[in-house]
Amino acid sequence: MYKSYSIEIGGRTLTVDVGRVARQANGAALMHYGDTTVLCTATASDKPREGIDFFPLSVEFEEKMYAVGKIPGGFNKREGKASENAVLTARVIDRPMRPLFPKDYRNDCTLNNLVLSVDPECRPELVAMLGSAIATSISDIPFCGPCATTQVGMIDGQFIINPSQEQWKSGDLNLTVASTAEKVIMIEAGANEIPEAKMIEAIYMAHEENQKIIEFINKMVAEVGKPKHEYESCAIPEEMFAKMKEIVTPEEMEGAVFTDEKQVREENIRNITARFEEAFADNEEWLGILGEAVYQYEKKTVRKMILKDHKRPDGREITQIRPLAAEVDLIPRVHGSAMFTRGQTQICDICTLAPLSEMQRIDGLDSNEVNKRYMHHYNFPSYSVGETKPSRGPGRREIGHGALAERALIPVLPSEEEFPYAIRCVSETFESNGSTSMASTCASCMSLMAAGVPIKKMVAGISCGLVTGDTDDDFVLLTDIQGLEDFFGDMDFKVTGTTEGITAIQMDIKIHGLTRPIVEGAIARCREARLFIMDNCMKPAIAEPRKTVNEYAPKIVQIKIDPEKIGDVVGQRGKTINAIIDECGVKIDITDDGAVSVCGTDKNGMDKAIEYIQMIVSEFEEGKIYTGKVVSIKEFGAFIEFAPGKEGMVHISKIARERINHVEDVLTLGDVVKCKCLGKDKMGRISFSIKDAK
Repeated sequence: MYKSYSIEIGGRTLTVDVGRVARQANGAALMHYGDTTVLCTATASDKPREGIDFFPLSVEFEEKMYAVGKIPGGFNKREGKASENAVLTARVIDRPMRPLFPKDYRNDCTLNNLVLSVDPECRPELVAMLGSAIATSISDIPFCGPCATTQVGMIDGQFIINPSQEQWKSGDLNLTVASTAEKVIMIEAGANEIPEAKMIEAIYMAHEENQKIIEFINKMVAEVGKPKHEYESCAIPEEMFAKMKEIVTPEEMEGAVFTDEKQVREENIRNITARFEEAFADNEEWLGILGEAVYQYEKKTVRKMILKDHKRPDGREITQIRPLAAEVDLIPRVHGSAMFTRGQTQICDICTLAPLSEMQRIDGLDSNEVNKRYMHHYNFPSYSVGETKPSRGPGRREIGHGALAERALIPVLPSEEEFPYAIRCVSETFESNGSTSMASTCASCMSLMAAGVPIKKMVAGISCGLVTGDTDDDFVLLTDIQGLEDFFGDMDFKVTGTTEGITAIQMDIKIHGLTRPIVEGAIARCREARLFIMDNCMKPAIAEPRKTVNEYAPKIVQIKIDPEKIGDVVGQRGKTINAIIDECGVKIDITDDGAVSVCGTDKNGMDKAIEYIQMIVSEFEEGKIYTGKVVSIKEFGAFIEFAPGKEGMVHISKIARERINHVEDVLTLGDVVKCKCLGKDKMGRISFSIKDAK
């Protein structure tokens, strides 16, 4: 049965069509927000996938170029692998929804979001977030929703609910908040040094807006929602836990995990697991789920230690940061390098500078955004966690971590006018035990400063964890969580910022939401920790950006020319500009407004290129002496090239003081000579004299 529902959100109408298309999916919603149209579907398998100990949820955000009236580039002329934006959008959909599925659910589940059309006033990413929640809520898939998502921008200090694409790009805040009817379940933000109090205000403005949407979804569920299907539970039997506690007492398990050495802890758990395998040798059913059972036993032990005893596995205080270390210039010849270490988490970041022509071109659904000047890439090799597996390129996690660190640093980067470079930072994970993305932010900040990028302020980041009890007010916040506390805890709340305010937030949780005291406490704890990291670790290594770029980095000089003269500099089919590039060993970029960037490593070559360009765009001055090369000899005189594409003629009578019969008697091709400009002749041509320049 086809039904349509509508609601006003952010001054625009959101319309949801149910039962109109994709009726064989478990749940489907055809979403319309303005002219943006996204088909959101939720499907699940009938039976659990065998041999896994996790919920196999897959989220897709499919960008189709027809949605913006474009044909994909390249030879194939069809969409290829998901873009970075699509990957990041899928992650933002996944993070709030995954905890709302039953913890013992092992059926394959796919949330697919197909972008059919894009209205620049209504961002398709937001529509997909809402549509995924709606499709799942009205389906028969077990789900503890509904949930809703709202985005908040800020321009001139004023908040904007669900901003347009242009407002999202140009504003001081990009905030995405997902909520259930009671609590906030996901926060993602990029901000231009927004104060903590202002950020909290924006978060709870979005949370209030989400309540209206949840009421709207509940109405749909009541009218067209399907009964939730039964499923085969994969929970660990209680009698198995009881037997495990007889074999390994809770005190023994606590002793096994209570160490600050990750390798020691893992060896202890391997030994305990071996004891269980021996004890359960005759019970195939229990052996099949032993890995998950040991994980759950270890998790319960760690959570009890933290929540009841305020005792962390590595012995730290609740607010204590692990040992810190930082250094710069550890990699020779690169443009900038820095290494940041926090406990057993270690990131080495390398910064590379290039002319603006090296910016990344983006062919996505935002037809206006074509270039990306600052690129941050994050790599996570298996050796960083003591494992072995072949590298298959960056996955969704790596892309997400790189984007978070990139978002953290964008607000402090200099403008193109101040620093006309394309910038790439690459964070190599040397060692990982918790929150490498925040270590990446710190290392990247120092690497930029070491490379001579004049960033406006220092940026640092830290992650705050959480362990909750049976009631909302029974919780413990943990500063600087390590891997074990992340795995077994309820939250990974990452915040980056300067001394003035927040530049980025990413919050992941494993429970059904956070209360306001938890959100406010985590943000305050992260501010305190990041200021400590800056003062006690980063500033001693490098306190401010270097005044000049590294000796191995390209140097860039900018000049301004009349835009109408751009064609003269470029020349026919690029002949003139390519001649300058080849002769001077430089790169030259020219923008439509006449901004010329000359990039090179040799100062003399750069100076010569600039001299050529200025010569080409300037008029010859009568009486001024110029230097040029003989490029053509005629009976009546010689042609002198002063710059590529810029020539003048010297009549035979103006070559020497004495009379000559042939130009070749004095000049040969390739001679470099000085000439004096004589002004225009009777026919309006510029003439030159060699004899008057001596």
